[in-house]
Amino acid sequence: MDTIDIGIFVAYLFFGVALIASVLLPLVNSIKHPAGLLKSLMGVGGLVVLFIAAYALSGSDLSAKAVAMGIDESSSKMIGAGLTLFYFVFVIAAIGIIVSEINKAFK
Repeated sequence: MDTIDIGIFVAYLFFGVALIASVLLPLVNSIKHPAGLLKSLMGVGGLVVLFIAAYALSGSDLSAKAVAMGIDESSSKMIGAGLTLFYFVFVIAAIGIIVSEINKAFK
């Protein structure tokens, strides 16, 4: 084993530890404080509702280039839904930033 192999092994090890910690620590915290879990679930529920709206609004039109790349109608609809969801979240975040700055200006 040379140093590159050892470095890759250590990186995989650290990635595994970080992955396990990123899953277990929020679960432990949510068991200790269930009210925080409810707020998190409300946020996830809001994103699911936004995705459903974005999926309903997205089209499944295909261009010749998309067909040549192997994209079918369902993939096109999911791509459109993802883009629409991104636009929704971007606009909501921009409005939140503007409202926050206006509130800080009046306080």
